[in-house]
Amino acid sequence: MKRWDVVVVGEIYADHVFSGFQRWPAPGEEVHAEHYLRELGGGAVNTACALARLQHRVRLVGLIGEADRSWFETRLQGFGLSADGLRSDPLGTGVTVSVSTREDRSFYTYLGANRRLADMLDDVNLRAELIAARHVHFAMPLAADVAKRLFPLLRKAGCTTSLDVGYSPDWLRDPANPWTCRAVDYFFPNQTEAHLLTGDDSAEAFRDWASSMAIQHGVIKLGAAGAAAVINGELLRVAPPRVEAIDMTGAGDAFDAGFIDGVLSGESTEDCLRRACICGALCTTRIGALEGLPDSLSLRSIYEQTYGT
Repeated sequence: MKRWDVVVVGEIYADHVFSGFQRWPAPGEEVHAEHYLRELGGGAVNTACALARLQHRVRLVGLIGEADRSWFETRLQGFGLSADGLRSDPLGTGVTVSVSTREDRSFYTYLGANRRLADMLDDVNLRAELIAARHVHFAMPLAADVAKRLFPLLRKAGCTTSLDVGYSPDWLRDPANPWTCRAVDYFFPNQTEAHLLTGDDSAEAFRDWASSMAIQHGVIKLGAAGAAAVINGELLRVAPPRVEAIDMTGAGDAFDAGFIDGVLSGESTEDCLRRACICGALCTTRIGALEGLPDSLSLRSIYEQTYGT
């Protein structure tokens, strides 16, 4: 039996979330937020917390500043997560400022210790942690040379894998990286990221690109329209539940967790998409990325209400 259901490895941040803006400010203009929250952030934290809340055994791996360790330890304990997989680095914890309206969000980021994340992935001890999982999720722009060293080891160990690079224009435009998209079991771009890959943000353009690149399981997040997966050159679409969205921060990361939850349960791609859409939608109903994450009971209840048994 594997020690972990999922190891989530990736960029970690201290988030400063400003939400409730009625409109975006013009250059030099000031607008006021309705809400502010300081919270743990980054795709790795958000997805790990979501999976832990769904009762999976999760290991979170990344880099932070030592000054923030007690804060991380206390906050992660609330989700049943340990901070033992977080290594300290003198560059300090990365920082992201999230600014969101009801329709969309933008981010301002200082990378901090995340600059050294790729080097950490070559550590022998860390690799031992990764192969101790049923599934490894990378919430980071994973360099192609690192992926080519890691993925054969993970596949040999029986690990499935997933990748969400976030908004990483240089990575998405790099011709070396479609290899990584093919090698990973599940690739999770949103529409903006898919546009950088295909020149179009439609699900159909992503389908054509994924098929031409022989991507195994390409999944595109479509925001309020739900999501779609490419299966044998065809699109499988799923609509999300209706919710009153307050803050979009972390919705894509929660989506990833819902999909992985389905993968770990051996469900169909359609069911994985449904779970993903529920987790992503519910995340938007609270301020910040963590407070709206559903537990297993809530996920099952909303699933039945939205899609039937």
